[in-house]
Amino acid sequence: MSKKLFITGTGTDVGKTYVSGLILKKLKESGVSAAYYKAAMSGNERSADGSLIPGDALYVKRVSGISQPLEEMCPYVYETAVSPHLASQMEGNPIQMEVVLEGFRKACQGYEYVTMEGSGGILCPICFDEEEIWLSDVVKACDLGCLIVADAGLGTINAVGLTAFYLKAHDIPLKGIIFNHFQPGDPMQEDNLKMCEHLTGAKVVACVRDGDTELELSAELLQSLYE
Repeated sequence: MSKKLFITGTGTDVGKTYVSGLILKKLKESGVSAAYYKAAMSGNERSADGSLIPGDALYVKRVSGISQPLEEMCPYVYETAVSPHLASQMEGNPIQMEVVLEGFRKACQGYEYVTMEGSGGILCPICFDEEEIWLSDVVKACDLGCLIVADAGLGTINAVGLTAFYLKAHDIPLKGIIFNHFQPGDPMQEDNLKMCEHLTGAKVVACVRDGDTELELSAELLQSLYE
């Protein structure tokens, strides 16, 4: 059976996709077969033929070098840069849980390590039409533990704490934290690291600096985060 992990963020644009690319690259370089998956992706551009390009998936594939076909990475792709539930209302094609799960199961059948990335933060509405689906519903349905990606700067203690408390309230295991935009030696950011570990009981397993092309985390420790 494959091993799985969910990547959430403390909010939009904290660097989930950037970090996911580094994670998949590390896994591939360690010699395991790795796959990327995202239930829904909004804010995408169109190709010359008019089809939507799943931008996050394409970025991860290019950075990591994984062999997984792009069309298997995300079942729902939208153009409007809003929450998936609203994008689907505006563009049609509302998200169905079974379609999401079917794609995820296919990834799990074909690869040793499957990394699912969320949309926005953990409290993200995925569908609000015929069915009410929240991102945490998807995480639980896929039986995933969670890694939080957070901006290392001001406000992250509150953002990480609230995300961790939400995960705990929904019985989603917190496997660790990754700080993005980290500046080594910055007194506030170094303190943020300590405070977030104290507040959540989870370790900051890696710190990513702007421009990093490698994840400073051993392959063994990274793989241990997956279940």
